[in-house]
Amino acid sequence: MVDPTLAEMGKNLNEAMKILEDGRNNALCVLFQTSSGQDVASILQLVQNLMHDDEEEDKPSHRMQNVGEQGHMALLGHSLAAYISVLDRERLRKLITRIASDTTLWLCRLFRYESGSAYYHEDDREGLLKVCRLVLNTRYEDYSTEGYTVLNSRQPVIYQSATCRPGLGQHLCSQLGLPLSSLCTVPCNTMFGSQHQMDIALLDKLIREDVETGKLPLLLIANAGTPGAGHTDKLGRLKELCEQYGMWLHIEGVNLATLALWEVSSPVTAATRSDSMTLTLGPWLGLPAVPAVTLYRHEDPALSLAAGLTSSQPVEKLRALPLWLSLQYLGHDGIVEKIRHAVESNVMILDVWNLTCVSLTFPVLQVEDELNSPVVVFRFSQETKSSGGSVEGYFAGEREVLDSLNRWLCERLAQLVPSSGVDIVELEDEGTCVRFTPLMTAAALGTQRCDVDLLVERLIELIPVLNCTLRLRLDFREEVYRHSALSYIEDLNWPGLGAVRYEPRIEELNDSKRKLEVEKINSELLVKLQELDADLIFSTGLEFGPEKDCIFIGMATEDLDVAELVDTIAALGRDIEENGRLLENMTEVVRKGIQEAELQLQKDNQDKLMEEGVLRQIPLVGSVLNWFSPFQSTVKGRTFNLAAGSLDSTEPTYSMKAQTGGLASPETPTSSAKRLPGQRLFRRDGAGGSDSHSETSSVGQAEDLSRERFPQPTTPTPPSPVPDEAVSVVPESPETPQRPPTQENGEVGTQEGEEEEREPVGQEAPVEETGR
Repeated sequence: MVDPTLAEMGKNLNEAMKILEDGRNNALCVLFQTSSGQDVASILQLVQNLMHDDEEEDKPSHRMQNVGEQGHMALLGHSLAAYISVLDRERLRKLITRIASDTTLWLCRLFRYESGSAYYHEDDREGLLKVCRLVLNTRYEDYSTEGYTVLNSRQPVIYQSATCRPGLGQHLCSQLGLPLSSLCTVPCNTMFGSQHQMDIALLDKLIREDVETGKLPLLLIANAGTPGAGHTDKLGRLKELCEQYGMWLHIEGVNLATLALWEVSSPVTAATRSDSMTLTLGPWLGLPAVPAVTLYRHEDPALSLAAGLTSSQPVEKLRALPLWLSLQYLGHDGIVEKIRHAVESNVMILDVWNLTCVSLTFPVLQVEDELNSPVVVFRFSQETKSSGGSVEGYFAGEREVLDSLNRWLCERLAQLVPSSGVDIVELEDEGTCVRFTPLMTAAALGTQRCDVDLLVERLIELIPVLNCTLRLRLDFREEVYRHSALSYIEDLNWPGLGAVRYEPRIEELNDSKRKLEVEKINSELLVKLQELDADLIFSTGLEFGPEKDCIFIGMATEDLDVAELVDTIAALGRDIEENGRLLENMTEVVRKGIQEAELQLQKDNQDKLMEEGVLRQIPLVGSVLNWFSPFQSTVKGRTFNLAAGSLDSTEPTYSMKAQTGGLASPETPTSSAKRLPGQRLFRRDGAGGSDSHSETSSVGQAEDLSRERFPQPTTPTPPSPVPDEAVSVVPESPETPQRPPTQENGEVGTQEGEEEEREPVGQEAPVEETGR
């Protein structure tokens, strides 16, 4: 007999997942209609819109977990938990007892933890917190009645490794009401062994000192795979030390997943002897929204109940239902296969060990030639042997620069191979590293062998770019120092050649105006650089970076001509500055010229009134008088020369029938060498190009770009001059109408015995002066 509600729930879940995953409007179907409000399909469509409303087409999509059939079973478990909770109390008790006992038995057998109990929790720190309360109730008999006052006799001490999760110890002390003096952080090895393993000799010394001062060693937190580098503490020796001092040993870490494999390394096998350990099955198996599990051994159920590890509320025990369904769906072989696939994925990534420019921080398991760890951490470092330059003695901020390059490397790998799941990890001694943890990401992202192969290929391709950029940073800085108009900006967090700022030669401006001028010039310079046909990336730098109003240059390749790049930046900046000054000067000249023209017009009008008399100014009388006795005015027009900034008479223009006095612009020198078709800017010719290309000056390139926008005159070819512009003002004479001179674009030249009269470009025709 099939429960119709369960069948409908499974059907609705499948339909809902199709709607949310496919994202197609035509996939919407009415699952069931409510008596009031919206139907389920509309609500699911609303949820889908909220999930994807901030996504843009031009932005790369975020990595999203691959929810397979096993994920559907986990999601169904949450729905079933809500449905089962409404059953009658007796049936509910029997069902949750079966679910909890089955799940605990399967997990203890799967991870070789005999005679254990299980606590299921949402926060992965909550299990350890409950275990601490259990140990407090066990070591302090009156703790349940007297509370924290019993701790005054002997202060409890919790020991943790320096490589534990950040904030874990502080969280425990805060929740347990213990002072921070009850937390002891044990440093890692400095002389022998891995620098990410707990120093056992130092731990023994610390425990003895605490015992001598009357403190009570309570609990030790060890790692089977540190959060950063994935190293495993020497769990066997730590267990012996805990037995010696009567301490509780709790273990956590990603390497605990390897306990499910047929062959387990000896350091991880020792975890089965611990008093408790926390398992995060969700990321290991790709199960969404499943609880973490803390397995522990304790013989007193009353103390477990007092610590909160067991509950009398039946509903709380339903947390195990999603795991119960998922474990049955996967089966033992399916679980082992997922973990084995993740561990074997690291075999391919170890090929980067052969790259001399990549240093790998390997877990101890791999150093001792034991089973491969699920975590591989590697970091780009400078070359010890390099062709064409050396970066030895780089500068004081070498580590910061390498950290920025490693962050760029991780971001690029994540973009190129999103299924790899690489991320950034900050280690205290090594700095910024790239971490590949397939056990935490492979099941969710669907990482396959081809993804690992592609990751190695992309890594090999990016290593030369990192080497060249690191080597050319010094050359870029030295080239910038050669130009007085450029300032080198030291930003150690920028992954690229560096940053530069163009400083205009303006001394008379105050600080605020100078700052605005610098911002304006550099913003225009950035736009011009971005328009160039080059492989380099020019930007304003990091979004929240400290440096503003400067230009950041991205990663470089081997054939980059740094000198040409810096010369081009200086030439374009100088061009922008000179154009800005020319415009400002022209504005002032025009303003003064207009004022002078107004004064001249007033003077000419007065002279005209004195010559013609008052009667000629009366409309009707003036016309009759001019008809009987025409009058020839001696007032001449004026022309405004923009280049000279002066008002000149138009008499030479009417006498010669052409404007004169224009000054030809100086010819811009051209580049001595031309770039071949298809060759991009800032490229050297060392890799199969012509030698002449290496001599091409970026200044000449900037001038070529300027000539394309503003053509300059040349002598033997048909001319295209750029003379000074002029605005002419001519007074109007009512007796003798004057014909304006003909304007033609060109120069005064002779061809086949014929003289052609042309007016230089930029000078306008005389405008008649009305005198009114």
